[in-house]
Amino acid sequence: MVAVRISSRSGLPSLLLYLGIGIAIGQDGIFDVKFDNAELTQVIGYAALVVILAEGGLGTKWKEIRPALPAAVMLSLVGVAVSVGVTAAGAHYLVGLDWRQSLIIGAVVSSTDAAAVFSVLRKVPLPARVTGVLEAESGFNDAPVVILVVAFSTRGPVDSWYVLVGEIALELAIGAAVGIAVGWLGSFGLRHVALPASGLYPIAVMAIAVSAYAAGALAHGSGFLAVYLAAMILGNAKLPHWPATRGFADGLGWLAQIGMFVLLGLLVTPHDLYDDFWPAVIVGLVLTMVARPLEVFISLAPFRLPWQEKALMSWAGLRGAVPIILATIPMVAGVEGSTRVFNIVFVLVIVYTLIQGPTLPWLAKALKISDDPAEAADLGIESAPLERLRGHLLSVAIPGRSKMHGVEVGELRLPAGAAVTLVVRDGKSFVPAPSTVLRRGDELLVVATDPVRDAAEERLHAVGEGGKLAGWLGAGGRGGGGGESPGSHAGHDVVHDMTHALKSVKRRGKPGGPKAHH
Repeated sequence: MVAVRISSRSGLPSLLLYLGIGIAIGQDGIFDVKFDNAELTQVIGYAALVVILAEGGLGTKWKEIRPALPAAVMLSLVGVAVSVGVTAAGAHYLVGLDWRQSLIIGAVVSSTDAAAVFSVLRKVPLPARVTGVLEAESGFNDAPVVILVVAFSTRGPVDSWYVLVGEIALELAIGAAVGIAVGWLGSFGLRHVALPASGLYPIAVMAIAVSAYAAGALAHGSGFLAVYLAAMILGNAKLPHWPATRGFADGLGWLAQIGMFVLLGLLVTPHDLYDDFWPAVIVGLVLTMVARPLEVFISLAPFRLPWQEKALMSWAGLRGAVPIILATIPMVAGVEGSTRVFNIVFVLVIVYTLIQGPTLPWLAKALKISDDPAEAADLGIESAPLERLRGHLLSVAIPGRSKMHGVEVGELRLPAGAAVTLVVRDGKSFVPAPSTVLRRGDELLVVATDPVRDAAEERLHAVGEGGKLAGWLGAGGRGGGGGESPGSHAGHDVVHDMTHALKSVKRRGKPGGPKAHH
């Protein structure tokens, strides 16, 4: 827990602290524990990576990642190829490694770590386009990198490039299909079958995500891509008790990272790192200053992105636990010089994380890349199923930048069968009137019958993003009232609201007429 707090306050990725703990415990450390089981480390590392990818997928917002998807795919395929080729050439010609070792290093360090990137950028909010590309890239590029590392670590001659491309394409396609299918079936089941206890939902979500990895691997596809896509579908499916599920997954992700990093620190022998320090620095320099910028600018050439954003993405290619885990594959396979490959990767990750991590926020500010403060924040909605009543209780939190601020309850225009039953404001709760004005910081309880639950949630999101006019004249990206178009119900609603307003004016003109309550 102390390491987590230090990591959060220092701005350094937690990777360094946990690796340091492992090194301190292991050989040449305080307790001098000798641990050299690379196979066990690889198995535990894979298991931890599945949990980390699942946690990352659950936290990925589809509306942010969807516009960035083509760019992320290009970075994960074309970009990985460029990075592997350039880095391998540098390792061969500048460090003197043979081509197999150079290709393994090039493939291993081509995987980026979103957790490391965002842990140092949490104080510098970035545009959704940039975070979407970086997050999707880190989720997608693990799969082709693993395939390449396994291929380069196999005994005998390395397959021709077109054979590797075909294998990568096939495994990615199978993994994507399995992940989408498992994620959709899992979300459908959780949304339509009420579990006997709310605490079972987080366990069920993680179990479904892990099952996607197993199914993808059994189908000879990419299990890592499968678990990430399945988790992303589950994370955007508006499941019941979502905040609890998200917190549970976040905690598991932290435990997986801590255990994995400590174990990797135990595996390394510090006194063996001295001879490989400068080779690691040279390879890292080629990777950071040449391979990564070429990867970004070549892959994103078809996309109209400002050069400032490309420059930030070039520097934001932080390497975390994944490269160190992948460096155990050639050790288990018995590749000649694999211990030196592991040491070079280990030193490279530590040195360049120390350099890139603290400078990322500074670079983002220097390039004047930050989130638009005027952009509307999304609502936080938690759903709890009411099985016997065939309804749902939606808990809605209005954030500070939501455009729902200033909207009257009646102007939400929720579908028939849904109603705002309670408002919590400044620690006090009250039953709202149709004319009650909502404010930022309010929490609403909305009861919706089962048939209109989705429509009610869509409408709430639409008002949060587009204000009271969401659904009128094309305002609000999600549409209004569960899919109503500007030309369908908008005119009727306008006439209805104008008629209601005129009647209210007439009533107020009469002596003793009721007054609107705000």
